[in-house]
Amino acid sequence: MAGSAAEEKTFRRFLELFLREMRPPLRESDPPPMRPVTDLVSDEEVEGECLDLCLQHLYKYNCPCSLASALARSTADSVLQNYLTTLTYVKPVEEELDEDAPPPPPYLPQVDSVQLARLVFNRLFEVCDAWMKDFPYRRRPSPYYETSIHAIKNMRRKMEDKHVIIPDFNTLFNIQDQEEQAFFAVFDGHGGLDAAIYAANHLHVNLVRHEFFRQDPVEALFRAFRTTDERFIKKAKREKVRCGTTGVVTFLRGRTLYVAWLGDSQVMLVKKGQAVELMKPHKPDREDEKLRIEALGGCVIWFGTWRVNGSLSVSRAIGDAEHKPYICGDPDHSVFPLDGSEDYLILACDGFWDTVSPDEAVRVVSDHLQENTGDTSMVAHKLVASARDAGSSDNITVIVVFLRDPRNPPASSTEEEEEEAAAAAAEEGLEEEEAAAAAAAAAAAEVEEEEEDEEQEEGDSVRGERGGGQGGSNADVGGKGRGGWPLQQCSAPADLGYEDRMDSFTDRTSLSLLGPAGPGWTSVPPVSDGQPPAGLVFGSEACFSHGREERPLGPRARPGPRPCVPACQEPISPASLNPLPCRRAGPLGQPRRQTRRRLGGGPRRGVRGAGRAQRELSDLQRSCRSLLSPDRCPDQRPGVALPHLHDAPI
Repeated sequence: MAGSAAEEKTFRRFLELFLREMRPPLRESDPPPMRPVTDLVSDEEVEGECLDLCLQHLYKYNCPCSLASALARSTADSVLQNYLTTLTYVKPVEEELDEDAPPPPPYLPQVDSVQLARLVFNRLFEVCDAWMKDFPYRRRPSPYYETSIHAIKNMRRKMEDKHVIIPDFNTLFNIQDQEEQAFFAVFDGHGGLDAAIYAANHLHVNLVRHEFFRQDPVEALFRAFRTTDERFIKKAKREKVRCGTTGVVTFLRGRTLYVAWLGDSQVMLVKKGQAVELMKPHKPDREDEKLRIEALGGCVIWFGTWRVNGSLSVSRAIGDAEHKPYICGDPDHSVFPLDGSEDYLILACDGFWDTVSPDEAVRVVSDHLQENTGDTSMVAHKLVASARDAGSSDNITVIVVFLRDPRNPPASSTEEEEEEAAAAAAEEGLEEEEAAAAAAAAAAAEVEEEEEDEEQEEGDSVRGERGGGQGGSNADVGGKGRGGWPLQQCSAPADLGYEDRMDSFTDRTSLSLLGPAGPGWTSVPPVSDGQPPAGLVFGSEACFSHGREERPLGPRARPGPRPCVPACQEPISPASLNPLPCRRAGPLGQPRRQTRRRLGGGPRRGVRGAGRAQRELSDLQRSCRSLLSPDRCPDQRPGVALPHLHDAPI
């Protein structure tokens, strides 16, 4: 089994621990370590049940996949060849049927599943004990696909998902003369667990036992789905089970990927860091599915989501006998050749894909691999957590199958690719030599130009010294003045503030701050002896209002500097404003109303309407705008700095 001494040592260590934990042999009264879900097993189901019991029990003890496949195959062969005759077949109880009822299905020999499980575990212990003494040599499959799996019940009452991971398909079925093969599947049950468990146990067995498996895997996959569906429907009718399951299967043979699916479970391929769509899920609102259902006499209606006959939200599934033929059991399939640049596959149920987009899934995997230096063990856990955080309440199952080592970049393996790479490298080498020669020639030319420039600068400096130095005659014709700027752009005096000088860089001819006086400006007498100019009212004992006498402010008026309203309508230059503090005018009519209320009188109605108050407020606002936004001179040039409010008048 092991391909190296290290692997054989690891396998022997596992066998030693496993034999120490098991309690052989199991007597007739002892319960098996794992109880089967079904009660009766037919002859055609024995192989699948044996393999599933062995694999689940071994994986519970963290058995390596290759060793688990080999042990399960050896145990199943032993049970089928030597021990199957010792099992007791159970005849089903005949029930009384009505005259109009259909005839019962023909009698099918079945064995007790608990008795079969007890036999399987006893035989597994014997095989492990024999291999511990004489370990067989088997080569490890190449390529060996790393996988990451995680499944949660989430917010549902039951876990109805099942998954299958067989990275060493040839070892599990003892295939010697075939390319390396692997099988991965996810089944999402509805209405119960039986359909998903049955498909997970028997679909891959039906695949490998089909006559077209070796030469036509596509046809074998199609027939395997149909056979699994037909056999489960018979079992469901015998045991009166009403459930079904969707499923997606990926089968890898050499450098070819085969995909088959039923329902809305999906698989996605990631190639060179980009998501590649491999399939379209079967949903009732898909146009071709809707036409197929309606042609059979069914209907697709909206009941929270699109449903077949108002019941199921998927249009194809294994099982669901009462919904046939509207719920079809025929899968879709596709084939994809692999070229070695593929990164990984993501198989998941609808509980994942309904809340996580393909691009988001790629981002989650990429971030996890970068943060953990390529460690793949917890990738599926991250994806499941992202779906749960996005709001998924359904069962979630995710399988990530890495088609190459994520720690190493993809490498071409075919001879043609290697030859193309070599030819490309040779061409690049020639191009690099030509580029190096051109660069050397350009460098030599640049050195010559620099020498000529230096000679010319030396001559110019000699002539400049004779003509009076920098800022002399050369400056008059556009030469450089102070600071390296052209003189025409340095129009602001050096004693201005920084922002004033920056604003004045656009004015190339004048040093004036305001430009020539225009008709839009009105001169105001300067402030003298701390008195305000005419037309302005300052102080704390008076306020301004249109058409009303001046009166003291009310007792609730807030003290402090308040702005005044000018008594004239002429525009005032901001340069002439007095920086003395002023008071704000109180609300119009407020003191008189307060006086009436103190004296016990009610409000006076009809004396002053809302229209008059609105007009007074509008006049006040216009006066303030005329004060704060004076008209500018039409001849003033743009970009000239304006004085601030507290600058000294010019």
